[in-house]
Amino acid sequence: MEQNQQFSFADAEYANKGKVTRREKFLAQLEVLLPWSRMRAVIEPHYASGKSRGRKPFALNAMLHVHVAQIVYNYSDPGMEDALYEIESLRRFCGIRLESVPDESTILQFRHLLERHGLSEQIFQTINQTLCERGLFLKAGTIVDASLIAAPTSTKNQSQARDPEMHSSKKGNQWFFGSKFHIGVDSETGLVHTLTVTSGNVSDVAEAANLLHGEERFVHGDAGYQGLDQRPEMQIENPPTCVIAMRPSKLAKLTQEDCEQAQLLRQVAHELASRRAKVEHVFRDIKIRFGYAKNRYRGLAKNAARLTFLTAIANVIRGDAYERRRLIASEI
Repeated sequence: MEQNQQFSFADAEYANKGKVTRREKFLAQLEVLLPWSRMRAVIEPHYASGKSRGRKPFALNAMLHVHVAQIVYNYSDPGMEDALYEIESLRRFCGIRLESVPDESTILQFRHLLERHGLSEQIFQTINQTLCERGLFLKAGTIVDASLIAAPTSTKNQSQARDPEMHSSKKGNQWFFGSKFHIGVDSETGLVHTLTVTSGNVSDVAEAANLLHGEERFVHGDAGYQGLDQRPEMQIENPPTCVIAMRPSKLAKLTQEDCEQAQLLRQVAHELASRRAKVEHVFRDIKIRFGYAKNRYRGLAKNAARLTFLTAIANVIRGDAYERRRLIASEI
């Protein structure tokens, strides 16, 4: 522990408990998998860790661990402070003692530091570089998709208005208000190499070109990306082949009859859908595993920074799982 090396009776009692909880196992996994030294190197030039007129700043390593814990457990700034007081495993993960827990304003200031200097995006690129060095970005193809992230529609706030940077979007017969999370995923490993966050009314196909890294030979997308190959931004030298799903209504019309051609179309549609499933696994992790189904802040920039950092962490975990599956397959 960085803040104080003395152990109390409570520390000794906790260390001798008989069960290792799931939270402890997950935090231990993060401690091993995340490239902490590289992440600190990104933040360190912007972090005031020296002497100041106020109280002594918390160590960068401790605040980085606090920020990671806040993101993976989807805590607000006050919620993270409370969790540090209440949960011993979180304090041990962050390397802090009960008598020196950062308050919510300190946690907020660290988050604002990352937002102000675009450090979440730099950390995302840094983590992806470590994954690329391990051969986890094959770059043969990209799967593109987008998911709506809801935002509060309430006007009970200081401005008495909804968030002006969020907009309504219709999906099926239902309207949603919020932002849209666009991702480009490696077609083999399912890791996110590119992401953007826009207002909810931005169409999927309009953002697709921004999700490509430029080296892919093909692009997979659902029916929302119809016409992608005809867009001006895709008129480049050696453009990737666009493999886009047929619209469900058109597919249903063409496969009404139980003939050989209709059966073949259904098989093709099923095969393409199974290949695109990797992108849905990312949204499952973000929205269900990490609980980010609703925007926490007003404005796109703050939410984009949090989503970017969270996606980087999800990439590390998914990359480790992919490597273990590949190792098991090689031993069979």
